[in-house]
Amino acid sequence: MAAMAAGDEHAASEVLRGLARHLNCLNEDNKATRKRALELIKRETVDKKLSSSVLQEVFSALLKPLLKCLSDPMERCRETAIATITEFIRCVPKPEESLPYLMPCLAQRLGEKEIQEPAEELRLSAVEMLTLTVEMCGTQLAPYLTEMFNILQRTVVDPFPDVKRESCKCTVVFAKCLPEHFHMQAESLTTPLMQTIAHQHSRVRVSVIEATGAVIQHSTGKNMDDVLSHLAQRLFDDSPQVRKAVTAVVGDWLLHMRDRYSYFHKLIPLLLSSVNDEIPEIRLLAADLWRQVGAQWEKENEDDIKDKMDFLLTPPPLYPPGVERPGLGCRELVVRNLGRLVPAITHDVTDWLVPTRVRTSQLLSVLLLHAEDHSTQHLQPLLATLYRACTDSERDVVSNCLAAAKLLGTFVPPAVFLKLLLDHVTTSSSSAHPWAPLMVLAAALGGCSKPLLKPHLQQIANTLAQPDVCQEYQQVMYLEQLLACVDVLLCQCESECGSVSLQLLQVLVTVQSLSTEPQFSEKALESVRCLGKVQGLDSVMELYRQHMGQLLDWLSASVSTWSSYSPQRLQLHIIVIQSGPVIGEFVNQLMPLLRGCLQPDRDPEMRMTIFTMLAKLLLDSGNTLDSQGHFRNESEKFLCDILLPNLVWHAGRTAAAVRTSVLSCLLALLHGGAVTPGQLLCMEEKLIPQVLSALEEDSQTGRLLACRSLSTILRLIGSSLHPEALNKVYPELLKRLDDSSEEVRSVALQALGLWLSSLTKDYNPELCAPHLQFLFQELLLHLDDPDSSVQDQVLEILKQSSSVHPSLLKREVKAVRDKQRSPLYCHQLLQHISSLPTETKADCPE
Repeated sequence: MAAMAAGDEHAASEVLRGLARHLNCLNEDNKATRKRALELIKRETVDKKLSSSVLQEVFSALLKPLLKCLSDPMERCRETAIATITEFIRCVPKPEESLPYLMPCLAQRLGEKEIQEPAEELRLSAVEMLTLTVEMCGTQLAPYLTEMFNILQRTVVDPFPDVKRESCKCTVVFAKCLPEHFHMQAESLTTPLMQTIAHQHSRVRVSVIEATGAVIQHSTGKNMDDVLSHLAQRLFDDSPQVRKAVTAVVGDWLLHMRDRYSYFHKLIPLLLSSVNDEIPEIRLLAADLWRQVGAQWEKENEDDIKDKMDFLLTPPPLYPPGVERPGLGCRELVVRNLGRLVPAITHDVTDWLVPTRVRTSQLLSVLLLHAEDHSTQHLQPLLATLYRACTDSERDVVSNCLAAAKLLGTFVPPAVFLKLLLDHVTTSSSSAHPWAPLMVLAAALGGCSKPLLKPHLQQIANTLAQPDVCQEYQQVMYLEQLLACVDVLLCQCESECGSVSLQLLQVLVTVQSLSTEPQFSEKALESVRCLGKVQGLDSVMELYRQHMGQLLDWLSASVSTWSSYSPQRLQLHIIVIQSGPVIGEFVNQLMPLLRGCLQPDRDPEMRMTIFTMLAKLLLDSGNTLDSQGHFRNESEKFLCDILLPNLVWHAGRTAAAVRTSVLSCLLALLHGGAVTPGQLLCMEEKLIPQVLSALEEDSQTGRLLACRSLSTILRLIGSSLHPEALNKVYPELLKRLDDSSEEVRSVALQALGLWLSSLTKDYNPELCAPHLQFLFQELLLHLDDPDSSVQDQVLEILKQSSSVHPSLLKREVKAVRDKQRSPLYCHQLLQHISSLPTETKADCPE
């Protein structure tokens, strides 16, 4: 051994003797000489593959001159010097002997505030040399902690990205090699690392995250809060590699950090956020790390959870299908930290950044899946969080929160969550978003099982049917959630909904009555069909037959307070329209209700709406109000008590509009056949004067409806009217021949034709000659009308009237002809009178 050592010493002396001139050349001013000398030194030493002991001797002699060359003005000289030193460190058996000279030199070159090495590639080589030194020397670097940290603090924020990455690598190696000493100054690296963590290069961000992991792992943990906010932001990084690095680092902390129990509540959300990452590899990594964390915690706390390990193996009923139940350790970790996690979730779910809100809403579902029935004790803040999240403009946030609400319905007993939820539904604290509690309720009910829901059906349905709940708001979103609650009850409880069928139907009727969108109304009607189907009923009409009496009682209870803003008038419309012939079976209940809301002193707009609805029904009375013939028995009262009082004239446009709607209702009644001619005759003394009065309405539509109603009355009972009654009709119709509306004039002429058809043998032409004369004169005047169609209609009516009193008409026609008016029409009329049968002329001699 001694001989070998002596030989190595001799060999080293020989090498150094050969290098003596080159070492002297390093002090020359000529840079080419210095460069050539350094290259020769390298070639004669590390490139020659000398034995390690020889290299050790040579390195000891050459170290100082080589370190001096690190400050050489020539870049190539510095490069060769760094490469040579690096190879010496890699090859010599005791590289730590170089540390007293190497570390101060590197600290001076790399650890100062101002960068001493201008070439970024050389700074990279120098840091790589430092990393190698740490790997080779390990614990021997303990005396040089300050120099190491000074260097790393500067190089981590170096402008050159590769230097940053190599510095992070060096940090990781340094932390692992000197864990007993590293923690003393580890916090000094936190600030530079956090300054670099958002670098534009993803590979740099990955390196910084890995270095941060090592720094925190081997530090006192004081800077954990500063680091976590930055790491949380990196979970939204566009680069999957960055997100994967965060996941790995957080998982490693949860498994190996000395003080990890103090930080569980801060680290668990970060790891569980990655469980929902869009990249499968990251999801699998997060799930695997989380399983390890849970298993380790379970093992460390085996005595505390021994009872739970025996009894909590079976999952709760209605556990979400296709979802693997987390291990007991994982569940316990979440349960024990839930009190700290829920406030953080509440805060972040309203963050101004959309990705943060989406991630937080995903995390909420994951936490509830772990907490199971333990979420009950945090129900109040959880519900408040869900209400806020459900109003988010981002659809993903809303859908994630509804999934979380469904989990609450699965794990929390209905008696508990309904006590809070139903109270929030009836007294919503948000005037801007009153539908939020309903949305959460619908989702929670969707997660609950039929046996558990059944005892609470009555309570839920009664709450939904409360006027304050189902009639208070008209927003589409509110109505949609109300409908969703009914639909989920029908889906979950099916035939059991029969016990609350009336309340659910009331809600569905209200939803339809307040909806302004046809598509939504159709959805609600489909729910009505479903309500009938779950009870085994054949049709919607059968459902209404089952509840019509109760529905009419429900409406009648508030009829005295109805106004144009009351939803009840719209509910009545939905009920009577959708029930079809069924409403005809309940006329006795309906009439008092109509009488109550259609009194002349009630709200005019409300009366208009209801009269318009009645007009539609009366047009098809055989399939609606009079399907059983019961309405016909009530039609006299309907006319006398409801229609005619509303036809009495009052000043104002609104009053005129009401009279128009009443006239449309009257016309529908007359056309629909719900009133018999005999009944009309009994009421003609009250009815006809009101209709004649309506011929003077300012509204064209009103005058037109009055004319048509009069025509229908004449058609039905004209021949049965007393001549005196008939003689009161025609003058009013004649006035309408000068109406501003062509349509009104045409209908008035048709009515005059019907009036003439109504003249029977009881009508004495001689006694009534003055009336007939006036009629003929007025009609003859209109033979000069500018409108040819009016002239033709008048001619036909005059021809029709010629059979009533031909001689009188002949005399009036001749008088007109003598005045040179309408000669052609007069000639036609005279010809027509001449052609009349002899007995007709004989009846009325000239």
